[in-house]
Amino acid sequence: MREPAPAAVRRAALVVAVEALVLAVLAGVLLVLTITSSPDSVGRALAEVVYVGLGAALLGAAAVGLWRVSGWARGPVVALQLLLGVFGYTTAFQAGQPLIGVPVLALVAVELYLLATPEARLAFFER
Repeated sequence: MREPAPAAVRRAALVVAVEALVLAVLAGVLLVLTITSSPDSVGRALAEVVYVGLGAALLGAAAVGLWRVSGWARGPVVALQLLLGVFGYTTAFQAGQPLIGVPVLALVAVELYLLATPEARLAFFER
């Protein structure tokens, strides 16, 4: 029987699950906007919905992987956090939308901190 995940890894999994939930809600909002408005290209708008939905599914799977301390989960989570960090910075400072970008940057910082704790690093190193 496996040992339970350390507290830092469980918290990291919860942060990733929150990010997945936010992306799933965003995909739903984009779908509603696509249906109720008249986008320039319906195909591109639907592709955007699919991409955001796939991102939500990937983050959801990664959250489960982190909770189980699966070796494959940590790398994709770190890579996605770096991409989300670029998105958050661009949104907050270059697009002038700090109400969106700053919370994204905060989630990224918390996630990367939790995965960098000695407790979390040892959990993945030992398995």
